[in-house]
Amino acid sequence: MSAPSDDFAPAGSDTASAARLSNDVVRRLFLERNGLSREGFGREAAERGGEAGSDTPITRLDTLVQGLGLVQIDSINTVARAHHMILRPRLGPYREPHLTRLHDRERKVFEHWTHDASFIPMSFFPYWSWKFRRDGERLRSRWKRWQEHEFEHKLEEVLDHIARHGPASSGDVGSDEPRTKGGWWDWHPSKTALEYLWRTGALSVTRRDGFKKVYDLTENVIPPELRKAEPSLAETVNFACNAALDRLGFATPRELSAFFELITPQEADTWCAAELARGALVRVELEGTDGRPRPSLMRPQTLESLADLAPPPGGIRILSPFDPALRDRKRALAIFDFDYRIEIYVPEAQRRYGYYVFPVLEGERMVGRIDMKAHRDADSLRVTAFWPEPGLRMGAGRLRALEADLSRMARFCGVNQIAYADGWLREPMPRTP
Repeated sequence: MSAPSDDFAPAGSDTASAARLSNDVVRRLFLERNGLSREGFGREAAERGGEAGSDTPITRLDTLVQGLGLVQIDSINTVARAHHMILRPRLGPYREPHLTRLHDRERKVFEHWTHDASFIPMSFFPYWSWKFRRDGERLRSRWKRWQEHEFEHKLEEVLDHIARHGPASSGDVGSDEPRTKGGWWDWHPSKTALEYLWRTGALSVTRRDGFKKVYDLTENVIPPELRKAEPSLAETVNFACNAALDRLGFATPRELSAFFELITPQEADTWCAAELARGALVRVELEGTDGRPRPSLMRPQTLESLADLAPPPGGIRILSPFDPALRDRKRALAIFDFDYRIEIYVPEAQRRYGYYVFPVLEGERMVGRIDMKAHRDADSLRVTAFWPEPGLRMGAGRLRALEADLSRMARFCGVNQIAYADGWLREPMPRTP
């Protein structure tokens, strides 16, 4: 197993008096905060102001997104898009239109950038104002160098078009303009202007048509009291660190900074030092799967509540490759001994598993990864391969649990059959050096 990162160590930490948490407690707390222990998640969400007792699908979804803090959006649709795959194992009877309603009609979430495009609780919007300013400076310089054709003179034109004609997608503006040659995407200047205006807060995504973003003036999407709020940098840092720690349970300054990518690691480090000094944080040592302690930070009340943690459900749940529990690959390796990467950008001949392979969770253990694809034209979910983790035995009970979640997945995808390839149950892969 490759060595985990030393990012667990807060700057200047003294771990002589730190409480040491066993690996099973670390896993249990982390899965609870990630919404994968349903009872625990409901309790934590209620404490954060969610409606954990509601029985309606929309309020349950709202509570979940509030608790997670963000849900990453991704276009790959091998089985279902990542944001829906993230929500499915946490909600049970979840359907894709629920998220569309939460965003497009209820306006309970907005779409913007964290580490990637994400759905974010609407109440968080004021704290993105600092990100708008910082990204504005960074992107203007970067995109001017990248774009062969100038986009800045299109900013006012695009804003005026939307103000006069209403919401627009990239196909509604600048369709006759020359496109960038090379670079990241095949964007014309008006498309770049749209993205820049969204990234800097002048426009907001009002809906998606298929997967295409449709933009409107922010004043038509975001409630006025949230648009007009102007938190200071100190308030933004305090929000970003507290909200990240709520959802991680334990963290280093770098992990707090990386959660929303609203603030710098230095700002998070300064916040942690101040919170440690006033006793609002304590140092802990997290036992990794290799037995090594890794320094981290935690709230005292979280430390005191660890004995009350309930184990997660014991069944098998197939997760998204972009699941928040696995977003930090080094952290997942340290906590779960699960060395995972998405191989879509790896040349086919060099892939160990497959183009887009899904992680598989059983209780509080990562037990394997599965290669599958929904073929809706054939009314089938096709399973190419399942690789158990080294040392794991796929007995009859575990196979039934995996097949049960595949049946749930098929219903979620709207198909009626599961087709298993010959030899789909593979031997475990050897660990990478």
